[in-house]
Amino acid sequence: SIKSRRAEAPPGSGSVATGRGGSGPAEFAGGGDPVRTFFTCCTFTKDQEGGETKLMDFIVSHRIKPSDFDYLKIIGKGSFGKVLLARHKESTEYYAVKVLQKKIILKKKEQKHIMAERSVLMKNIKHPFLVGLHYSFQTTDKLYFVLDYVNGGELFYHLQRERVFLEPRARFYAAEIASALGYLHSLHIVYRDLKPENILLDSQGHIVLTDFGLCKEGLEPNGTTTTFCGTPEYLAPEVLQKQAYDRTVDWWCLGSVLYEMLYGLPPFYSRNTAEMYNNILHKSLVLKPNVSNAGRELLEGLLHKDRTQRLGVKDDFLELKYHAFFSPINWDDLMAKKVTPPFVPSVTGPTDLRHFDPEFTHLPVTSSLCSTDNLTVTSSVREAAGAFPGFSYGPPADRAFM
Repeated sequence: SIKSRRAEAPPGSGSVATGRGGSGPAEFAGGGDPVRTFFTCCTFTKDQEGGETKLMDFIVSHRIKPSDFDYLKIIGKGSFGKVLLARHKESTEYYAVKVLQKKIILKKKEQKHIMAERSVLMKNIKHPFLVGLHYSFQTTDKLYFVLDYVNGGELFYHLQRERVFLEPRARFYAAEIASALGYLHSLHIVYRDLKPENILLDSQGHIVLTDFGLCKEGLEPNGTTTTFCGTPEYLAPEVLQKQAYDRTVDWWCLGSVLYEMLYGLPPFYSRNTAEMYNNILHKSLVLKPNVSNAGRELLEGLLHKDRTQRLGVKDDFLELKYHAFFSPINWDDLMAKKVTPPFVPSVTGPTDLRHFDPEFTHLPVTSSLCSTDNLTVTSSVREAAGAFPGFSYGPPADRAFM
C-alpha cells in the first residue's frame, strides 16, 4: 500500500475529488435482467421533528444510472479507472464522476479500500474542507462515485509552479488542512496519506481534501494500527520501522507538507528512496531562517521522530489550534469560510480545465466508461456483480442533485 508520488497515482490524481475506498446502507436490486441491474439504496435517518428513526427510500423510485449524465472530459486517471467531468442532464450541475472497474479492484484485492473510502465520504458532509459525496452506485462491472467537482488545481500543481509559498499563505492552507484532519480524528478516522496531490483548491481558493482510500476507521484516541501504507516522501519514522502508530502520523504528514510549502521540498527528500528513508529515520531536521520562529517551532513539533513527543499526541488538533504559528487565524471565521483566501485560482467557470493535466483532458471519452455493457454472464461477471454489497448511496429526495 505504498504509493509512488506520481507514476502510479490513485484514480483521479489530476486535481479532482478522488480516492480509493465499511458497510453502508442496504441495497435492493431493481427489476429486470440481474446482470444489468442498477442498484438502489435505502438507509436510516433521523426524523427531525419526532426524533424517530425511519426508513427512507432515496433512490428506489428514481434509480440513478450512468446515462443520467453527460460525460465531458477525462480529468483524472489511475489504477482502477478514470475520473470524468460530468454534467447531470436534469439539473445541469457539474460533478466529478469516478468510474472504477470492478474486475481490476477484485484482481488487486482492493475491495476493502474502496468500501472504506465510501464509508469515509459519507461522514464528510459536515466539514467545509473535505470533498463531498453526492451519490455512489454500481453496475454489473463498474463502480461510480459522484463527487464535488473541484477545479482550482492540486496544491502540488501550484507548488510546482511557484516553488514556495509565503508564510501567510502556507499558514492559511495548513490551518484548513489541520481542521479537516482534526475532524476526521474526532470521528476516529486516521487519514494516512496527506500529500500535496491529495489537497485541492476550489474555485475560491479554499482547501478541499480528497482521496480517502488509505483511511483507517475505528481508531480510538489512544489506539494504534500497523499497516504499512502511505507515500514515500511523507512516511513517518514509525511507519517506516513497521512499528505500531497512531493518529499523530497525520500530524507528521502535515509537518512534511507545511515544510514543503515553506522550503520547496519535503523535509527529508532524496531522489534515492533508500537514502530518503534513512534521512527520515536518522537525519536531523534542517530549518533555514527564512521562516519565523513560531513556524520553525511548529515544524519541530510536528516532525518529531518520536511520536510520543510529537505535537498533537495529547490533545490532537487543539495543540495545533492554539500554537503561536496559528495565532493570526480566527478559527470560527476560518470554518465559516469568512477568511479571504490568499490566492484565488484563475478559472472562468466549471468547464475551465486549465489546472488539470492535459495528459488526462486530451484523452477521448469512450462510451464504455459511461454505460452498462452487454456482458456475457460468466463466473467472474457474477463475482464482480455481487462483490460490493452496500456500496450504493443517495441523499434524501429533497437534497438530490441540488
